[in-house]
This record gives sequence, C-alpha cells and structure tokens, in this order.
Amino acid sequence: MDHDSLPFPRTDLALAAMRHARDIEDPAIFNHSMRTYLYGRFIGEQEGRRPGHDYDDELLFLGCVLHDTGLGDTGLGDSEQPFDIDGADHAVGFLAGLGVSPERLEVVWDAIALHLHPDVALRKRPEIALVSAGAGFDLGPQGPYTLPAGYADRVHAALPRLRGSAALYDAIVAQGLANPHKAPPFTLTGELLRQHTGQSWPTWQQLMTQPPSWNDYGPPTA
Repeated sequence: MDHDSLPFPRTDLALAAMRHARDIEDPAIFNHSMRTYLYGRFIGEQEGRRPGHDYDDELLFLGCVLHDTGLGDTGLGDSEQPFDIDGADHAVGFLAGLGVSPERLEVVWDAIALHLHPDVALRKRPEIALVSAGAGFDLGPQGPYTLPAGYADRVHAALPRLRGSAALYDAIVAQGLANPHKAPPFTLTGELLRQHTGQSWPTWQQLMTQPPSWNDYGPPTA
C-alpha cells in the first residue's frame, strides 16, 4: 500500500514540501510527519471540521509535513534555538522561496513553533491546532478519539512507524548533547536531555542568583 491510498493533498506546493522533508529527514521522522497530517485531519473531522471548508487543507499539510524539519539536515545545527523554532524558521524560508504569501507563512510558522505546546496550539486556528494534535496522537493515541477499524493498519502499511518515537528522542538528545542551548531547562527538549544525562536541573533560586543577577535573594536593598 502506498501514499496514494491515503487522503494527502497533491498540489504542487504540497508535493514540493513532502519531497523536501523526505530529502532532509530520517525516514522514521518523515513518516511521523506524514502521519501527523492524517491523524490531525482525522481529529479535525471528529470535531466537525471539514478540510477545504473549515480550514485550509494544504496549509495544514505544510505545517505537518515540515514540523520536524528542525531535526533534519537544514544547516541550522549550529543555531542556539530548540528544534521546533529551527523547524519553523526553516519551513518559512523554504516556502517563501516557492512564493507562499506572508499571511500563510505566518500560520505555518506558528503551527510548527507551537506544536510542542498543545495547551496554546489547541486554542489557535485549526491549521495550527491540528498540527499539534496530530503529532501528539501519532506518538500516543490518547484522548476521546477512536480510529475507524483498520485505519491505523492502513496508515502504518503506507508509512511504517520505524520506531518513530525512539528516533525523535535520539535526534533531540543528539542536538542537546552537541549544543545545550538547543535543550534549555524546563522545556520538553531539556527534559529529554536531562533524562539521558541524569543531570539535575537548577532550582529557581539558583537560576535567579547566578550572575548576572538582580540579587533578589540577597540582603534587602533600598
């Protein structure tokens, strides 16, 4: 079974984005990104949102298929940003080169930059909310949604899991080990790095008193 059996948009822009993600990402992460769209679309349908009517289906696909490009070979490996922000920047740069309007680029940027923050993303427009929802569902099919019988089998036949969650963990940790700025404390990326290394996070007071500091924990000042 191939991708043609599943409801992916097949516009020139969607196909270009799909090929680009496939070229720069590990196959397991690429497959996760493609499944993110399918599960995001499914969740949208369960909520009564119709593709092409209640949201821009092509725009949802662009956010989904490009949402983990910050873990791919983008040339951003030396940045000081976490992978989600790298991916948002990379996606916008790539799509701008294909003539996508600034208004649509802003939606894609927000969808990718917020996909690790469902508490925020789910309050946004569907093209943003469903990227986060679909990515989360692909990693753990939890929540009030029940897939139709055989649907997951069809999806996994076309897009094998290839230990996708493990591949994501390995890629995020590898970036954090190479550059700790990409996995700051108290973030998801930072927590994965902490689990891998066993290091302790600083306390709030330690963070507030490390130089430079306003000395809020020191003797009272006038």
